[in-house]
Amino acid sequence: MLSQLSKKNIKKKLREIYSFDNSKKNLNIYADEIYRVINEYNKFGKKGKKIKVSEKTSVLICYGDSLFNGNKEKTIKIFRKFYKKKLDQFFEVIHFLPFYPSSSDSGFAVKDHYQVDKKLGDWSDISRLSKNTNIMADVVINHASSKGLWFKNFLTDKSPGKEYFLTVNKKFDISKVIRPRENRLLKKISIFKKDNLIWRTFSDDQIDLNFRNPKVLLRFIKIMINLVNHGVTIFRLDAIAYLWKKSGSKCVNLKETHEIIKLLRIVCNSLKSKPIIITETNLPENENLSYFGTRNNESHWIYNFSLPPLLVHSFLFEDSTHLNKWCKNLPQTNIGNNYLNFIASHDGIGMRPVEGYLNRKNLSKFFIRLKKNGGQLSYRKVQNSSKKVYEANITIFNAFQKTDYDKKGKYFLERYISAHAIMIAFEGIPAIYFNSIFGTSNDEYKYIISNNKRDLNRYKWNKKRLESLLKDKNSKQSIFYQKITNLILIKKQNKAFHPNAKRENLNMGKKIFCFKRTSLDKKQVIYNITNLSSKYHKLNLDNKFIKYKNLLGKLKINRKFELQPYETVWLSN
Repeated sequence: MLSQLSKKNIKKKLREIYSFDNSKKNLNIYADEIYRVINEYNKFGKKGKKIKVSEKTSVLICYGDSLFNGNKEKTIKIFRKFYKKKLDQFFEVIHFLPFYPSSSDSGFAVKDHYQVDKKLGDWSDISRLSKNTNIMADVVINHASSKGLWFKNFLTDKSPGKEYFLTVNKKFDISKVIRPRENRLLKKISIFKKDNLIWRTFSDDQIDLNFRNPKVLLRFIKIMINLVNHGVTIFRLDAIAYLWKKSGSKCVNLKETHEIIKLLRIVCNSLKSKPIIITETNLPENENLSYFGTRNNESHWIYNFSLPPLLVHSFLFEDSTHLNKWCKNLPQTNIGNNYLNFIASHDGIGMRPVEGYLNRKNLSKFFIRLKKNGGQLSYRKVQNSSKKVYEANITIFNAFQKTDYDKKGKYFLERYISAHAIMIAFEGIPAIYFNSIFGTSNDEYKYIISNNKRDLNRYKWNKKRLESLLKDKNSKQSIFYQKITNLILIKKQNKAFHPNAKRENLNMGKKIFCFKRTSLDKKQVIYNITNLSSKYHKLNLDNKFIKYKNLLGKLKINRKFELQPYETVWLSN
C-alpha cells in the first residue's frame, strides 16, 4: 500500500501545481485517484526488473522499425532477432523511440498512447524484450496528434479528450515565448461557435496538451503505469520543458513544469518496479541541468546535450578550447543522477546547448563545414520575426567525413571512432544510435522524397542486407560495428567508467582533449587522451605512466610517445 508520506507528498505537489484552483475538494479527488492506480499496480501489476546502473550500462537508441525484411513480419520481432545475435552483449538498455500509432514526425505525433503501431508489433513484443533487457519508452507528454481520438473528442466535447488541449484568447501575451520551430504557433479554430486559438509548439499536426487541467496529468500517470505493466523501466519525457504556458512568460522551464516532474518522480518511487525518469530538454546548459532538481527530486538522468555539438566542432576545427572550458565547468553528478551521453540520435545536432560556448563566428564556420559535408540546417523563430539555427541535420558519419584540415577525408574513420571513445569514456551513461554502429551515411533518397531534413538521419535497414554486409569483414559496416562494440566491451570491464566515477578535466593544449576518470573505490584511474588534429602529436608524460597500459591498443607507454592523427588512448593503472 502507498505510504502516508507518499500520499502527503502527492497531495502537496498537486496543490503547488494547481495553486490557482481554490477547490481542495477537486484536488483531493485527483489525489485519491492517483493513490488508487498506484495501489492497484503495486497489488496486481507486473513487477518488472529494476535497472542497476554501473559501468556495464549502455543504451541503444532505435526505432521499432529500424530493421525490416521485406515481408509482413512485425518489425520489433525482426529487431529482437538481430539484437539477440549482434547487440545483446553490449547494451543493457534499448530506447525504442515512439512505437505508438502516429500521424507524423516519425512517431512523435501520437494518436493513441495505449496501443503499439500494428506495423511494428504489439505489447507482447515489448514485454518479451523486457524480460532480459531494460526498455526505455517515450512519454510524448507535451502534445498529441491532431488526427487522434483525443483531439476529435476535444472538438466535440467528449471524453477522453474533452478540455485536453490548450486554447488561449487574443489577450494571451506570446511576445516572450521561446520557440523551437519555425511553424506558426497559434491557429484560429471555431469550437461551439466560439473562436479559439490552439497552441502548436512543434508542428501543425502536434497540438499542445492543457496541463492546467488536472485530468491531463492524471491521464499521463495512467499511461506511464500502463507502460510499466508492459515491461518499461525508463520513461523519456519528450519535450517536457514546454509543458506549462503562462501569459507574458517564455513558456519554457516554468515552475509548474518542474513541480509536475517532481510529482512524477514521487509516483515512480511509489511503484514497486521503481522506474526511472529522463527529461529531454534540448536547451542552454544551465536550463538543462536544472532538471536534476535539488536533492535528486526531479529527473534521474538528463541528456548531455552540449556534448555532441562541442565534440563535433572540436574534431572539425582541431581545437579543444571550447570543449575544455565546458568539461571543466560541467558539475559532477551525484549517485542516482546521471548524464546520458550521446553524439547522434534520431534528431539533429542541437545548437541551443552551445549558447555561451560558441560565438557567432564559430557557429558560422561550423555551419559552412557541416553543409559541405552534406548537412542541412533547421531553424527556430526568435523575436522580431527573425530566426536562428536550431539544429544541424546530418548523420554523424557525414559530419566527420571531411574537415578544413583534411579536405579529402583521409582520417574520417579515426575521427569517428575517437569521438565515440570520448563519449563512451565520459562521465555518464553512453547512448549510441543504431545507425551510428554501422557508420550509416545521410539518407539522401528519403530526404528528397519527404523534404523532412531529419529524415537524413533516419535510415531504415533491410535486415538481410545488413547481416550480409556484417559477414564481410572488409565492409564499412563490419569495420564500424567491430570498432564501436569493442569500445563498449572494454568500458564494461573497467570500474573507472562507472557513470558516477569522478571526472577531472586536464588541459594539454588545444590540439589535445584529456580527462581523467577515477573509480568510486579510488583503485582504478583511466586517462582519456585524444589527438584532435590531423598531425602526429608527441606527448611528454610523467614517469608514473610507464606502468600504465593503453586499453585501446598495444602501444607501449613511455615518457615520450606519439599519438597518431585523431587517435584516442585509454591509459589505465
